[in-house]
Amino acid sequence: MKIAIVSGKDEGPTKLNAFDNALSDAGIGDVNLIKVSSMLAGNAEIKELPEFEAGSMVNCVLSEVTSDNPGDEITAVIAVAIGEELGCVVETTGVNKAKNDLIDEAEFMVTYMMEKRDVEIKELIVEVATTTVNKIASVVASVVYLKE
Repeated sequence: MKIAIVSGKDEGPTKLNAFDNALSDAGIGDVNLIKVSSMLAGNAEIKELPEFEAGSMVNCVLSEVTSDNPGDEITAVIAVAIGEELGCVVETTGVNKAKNDLIDEAEFMVTYMMEKRDVEIKELIVEVATTTVNKIASVVASVVYLKE
């Protein structure tokens, strides 16, 4: 299994536009995202995000938060744990929460999921997108499942 881990952030005139702009900043704005749950095949490989054909159907785990409250600090986090047998992905978000606390939360959750399955973690990756809202902003972090 091959995956890409991406993140993006941007502002826009509406919440939807801010979200769309953040997806574009992450490189996944021109595709149809299909949210899936948090499981990976064993020994998943992390690759660069390829260029997708516009309108493609793309599976992903997506962490996203949008705010229209100027001054809010918004954060989206994805944590990926890869083991030989399988891997797990978790997502979390926060508004005006310490970035490091959100990272710790994501690492705790994904480590717990792997321990519960009795799978040793070979690699742990955390991707974070954070910004301070000017007018209307959105942040996204995502694991994108790539076709073999």
